[in-house]
Amino acid sequence: MRKFFQIGQFAFDVIYPPELVFPPNFLLFETERQESRCTYEISFADALSAPVGAEITRREDLLVYGTEGGEGRLIGVRGTGRYYARYEEVSPQRVRIVFRRDAAEDLVYDTVFTSLFALERHVLPLDELVLHCAYLRYEGEAILFSAPSETGKSTQANLWERYRKGSRTINGDKSLLYQEDGRWMAHGWPVCGTSEVCHNLSTPIRAIVMLRQDKTNHAERLSPMQAFSLIYPQITANRWNKTALHKTTDLIEALITQVPVWRLGCTISEEAVDVLYQALYPSPPLHTQENAGEQDAH
Repeated sequence: MRKFFQIGQFAFDVIYPPELVFPPNFLLFETERQESRCTYEISFADALSAPVGAEITRREDLLVYGTEGGEGRLIGVRGTGRYYARYEEVSPQRVRIVFRRDAAEDLVYDTVFTSLFALERHVLPLDELVLHCAYLRYEGEAILFSAPSETGKSTQANLWERYRKGSRTINGDKSLLYQEDGRWMAHGWPVCGTSEVCHNLSTPIRAIVMLRQDKTNHAERLSPMQAFSLIYPQITANRWNKTALHKTTDLIEALITQVPVWRLGCTISEEAVDVLYQALYPSPPLHTQENAGEQDAH
């Protein structure tokens, strides 16, 4: 069986056995357009064979190794000591994925299923980045709340929905960033964390807001150097791949020179919304308003 998908500018297709069930959020990105930059072939097996290529890097939940076609991965979950899938590139346009049969019930989880595709690796050549953030749409623009986990990204987005009419959360955990017609865009992503909010929508970015829990509410515009140091850890990047890492840092630098980055010290309150709103949407100076009124009078 076969399905076609598109996330941002990355179009791909999946060849899969009938017993495979796609998570609902992943299916939001299914498309009728039969275009593909990469074909993924998924199968099930009772056990995963050992990697043949040389090891590149290893951590508790991931083993990366070289293949003739590019890169291979054994993918697991921290704390289990076991891998549930193998990802192997036959070529840049073709990937084989083998999932361990006794772990198949875990495919219902967005994070597990999406991890099979190494999407961050495939979107990077298209000049796209994956940012850990809550993606809010307000007045036709995106406000991205980013910070380490458990800092309150979804909480601040929810506060905007409560206190600013027309606000809508598009994704509570991640967003795909790319440029279109000279402007950086935020796009939905098939993983939404505990927020359970996931939509396949694209929006031009108004600002990126780096959150910090505080006892008072205050916002400050960050310099490019400050912005880079805070955004870099929140980007999904293959840091073992020097070429990919250089491109990632170049894209972050382009992003922060074109998109305002703010730091918001915040509480869980309506005032936090007001403080950020005043920073992002400042009122014109009083003399400007008076001049406009005089012109209208004439």
